[in-house]
Amino acid sequence: MFSTVISGAVYGIDSYLVHVEADLSSGLPCFIMVGNPGSEVKEAGERVRVALKNSGIQIPPMHIAVNISPGDVRKAGTGFDLPVAAAVLAAMGKVPPESVQDKLFLGELSLDGALKPVRGVLPIVTCAVKEGIRWSIVPEENAEEAATVREMKAVGVKSLKQVIEYLKQPKAKQDQFISPAGQRLREETIKEREDKSKPDFIQIQGQEQAKQAALIAAAGFHHMLIVGPPGSGKTMLARRMPSILPPLSEEESLEVSALYSISGKLARGEGLMTQRPFLSPHHTISPQALSGGGKIPRPGVISLAHRGILFLDELPEFKRQTLDLLRQPLEDKEIQIARSSGSFTYPADVMMIGAMNPCPCGYYPDRNKCRCTPSERHNYLSHLSGPILDRIDICVPVRKVEIDQLQSGKKGMSSETMRRKVMEARELQRERYHGTSYHYNAELKPGDVEKYCILGKKEKKFVEKLWRSMDFSARTYHRMLKTARTIADLMGGGDIREEHLMQAACYRPGDLLER
Repeated sequence: MFSTVISGAVYGIDSYLVHVEADLSSGLPCFIMVGNPGSEVKEAGERVRVALKNSGIQIPPMHIAVNISPGDVRKAGTGFDLPVAAAVLAAMGKVPPESVQDKLFLGELSLDGALKPVRGVLPIVTCAVKEGIRWSIVPEENAEEAATVREMKAVGVKSLKQVIEYLKQPKAKQDQFISPAGQRLREETIKEREDKSKPDFIQIQGQEQAKQAALIAAAGFHHMLIVGPPGSGKTMLARRMPSILPPLSEEESLEVSALYSISGKLARGEGLMTQRPFLSPHHTISPQALSGGGKIPRPGVISLAHRGILFLDELPEFKRQTLDLLRQPLEDKEIQIARSSGSFTYPADVMMIGAMNPCPCGYYPDRNKCRCTPSERHNYLSHLSGPILDRIDICVPVRKVEIDQLQSGKKGMSSETMRRKVMEARELQRERYHGTSYHYNAELKPGDVEKYCILGKKEKKFVEKLWRSMDFSARTYHRMLKTARTIADLMGGGDIREEHLMQAACYRPGDLLER
């Protein structure tokens, strides 16, 4: 009496299929599990035994051996409970052996036989589809997540009894178990769920210069730093950035949702994520939480912000070693983590937005309020290393909002207007980079900057003057050109002109953060 059931697991962010084999034979009654199982997987044997008993299935006093292959990879998590139970049921003859073939099983069992949701369903199901598997049996809470993968028929079940009932059905009647919500998600185009309560830029009075900088940052996906005194609206500006970014494409939505699924943070019953992530960690965050940690690392905050915004408020309050972790991810759009168990690469294509005061008290250069000594200000700004500042495309100052601005009732650009401008600029970039790996201007590598950011003779002479007077590094030069390209796109997509370069040069940290 032997059976095999297909399941899956996640290793880092990569998923792979496993085969759960069960064999019942005469001998000393026991339930053993092999195949390099972790502690949670070893406990599955006891959970399965009790869950079967409470579901009305008595396990005969036999030697039960369960193997989870491949055996050279350590198995972790509780998602193997259901496949182990299904393999044992098929080996006992309680369900037809052919009913478990070519189906993916995932789920954690309670002792009463109820099924609990597990993480990592989306990437595992995606891997299963690539291997030709078209049916999956998962906990009901994971059904929509599994059904979002095209070509996968997801069956959501609440208990082990429902699994047995389903497997006993003739194949022609099994379609009735597929969740209608899953069918809807497969048929519909990915659309953003509108949130009418989302913060809007129209709520910000004054700060038009900062709003213009935010528009440029969103259009080209540039990193931005906002500097100003307390109460000037730095955090308000940052928290409204998601309202002007384009919605996730279907490909991006699958990519981001897979990361959240692995981390167990994907909202139940909502299928794919449709809005860009916005993460704002506290300045006490550890380097491991930011980059990803664990024996087999899970995605950290920077990876969870992939394709979205990583907002670092009170930037100089972060430990310098924590900020310096961002050097490579901000440049390469991915983060590499090495552990004794292996080397892992996680995506980290984020728009970083930082907000900070110009000094510890926040009021420099207003000497009527600022009491910070040059030494205190130097120590405060020393948390920001030169390489980190060199990776920020746009640095914009904000000033205290005056009472006449608050009482004027004058409204600036709304998020809807700004978003429309961003979408128009992104469309120009999509056409420009068609057939390449680029999506927006900030992604351009140094070797391609000159190709896509073409300057005329007049503009080249102007850049030469800037180079000599402002002491540019090569990286700063390329970032200025990319920012100027985005400014030109917002103006209609023509050639980069002197005024575009001048505006881009003004966004360098420069004297704003003079130490």
